[in-house]
Amino acid sequence: MPFIELLQSNTVALVATVLVLGLLVGSFLNVVIYRLPVMMQNAWAREAAEMADEAEPELPRFDLIKPDSTCPSCGHLIRAWENIPVVSYLALGGKCSQCKTRISPRYPIVELITGLLSLAVAWHFGGTLHTVALLVFFWALIALTMIDVDHQLLPDSITLPLLWLGLLLNLGGTFVPLEQAVVGAVAGYLSLWSIYWAFKLLTGKEGMGYGDFKLFAAFGAWFGWASLPLIILLSSLVGAVVGIALIAIMGRDRQIPIPFGPYLCGAALVYVFWGGAITNWYLGSFA
Repeated sequence: MPFIELLQSNTVALVATVLVLGLLVGSFLNVVIYRLPVMMQNAWAREAAEMADEAEPELPRFDLIKPDSTCPSCGHLIRAWENIPVVSYLALGGKCSQCKTRISPRYPIVELITGLLSLAVAWHFGGTLHTVALLVFFWALIALTMIDVDHQLLPDSITLPLLWLGLLLNLGGTFVPLEQAVVGAVAGYLSLWSIYWAFKLLTGKEGMGYGDFKLFAAFGAWFGWASLPLIILLSSLVGAVVGIALIAIMGRDRQIPIPFGPYLCGAALVYVFWGGAITNWYLGSFA
């Protein structure tokens, strides 16, 4: 039996395969989360020099492939057996094999979350096109969430392809009819854009970034305009609760901006798995 047919007919094989794939992708996402913002900064430096008619800065190659991964403390080259998702971290005791400097637990956590979320998608949607599409969707959201937490930045190189992919998938009505996807993309962008300008005109401050508009537009492209009210409601509620907790409990300065992207991503995750049930409960409570 061909491997694809096996995955479609055997849930255990599908879930196990997707779990391993998710762990491997999670390891790659750690690279993207760290390197993509640096790559963008290097590109901005080159563009700034070009606009100022100055010599382009000589920067060493730095992309998703090179340089090879090394220990930030001693420069030890990470070998293949030291880069097995989650397993290597546990085997090394969370330390560099050379200098014994502690390795951040964030790396295996991202790998584990990616693997488990991938498993949940495969278990919920089975061997279908929905599973393949949503795996890519959630992998992108994990990268966006962590980059936004670190840098308050949602890169166009992830949000825009995500938007176009949603529209392409819905050419055949994978999630919603194409017309709903197109209206959803437009409504997603313009709704947050309008809120941004209304807030700025009233307060003189920027309440969110343009990356949030593009990400919300991508959600509309994937799941249609009808998904947007629930996603923005969930993200706003969680964002408000977390923000108040950070200020009241942890004493965070309320003037320090809190990235909104992670809450949008979390709300989209909830919508994918439980959006229908929440909507039915909500409508039923008013019936």
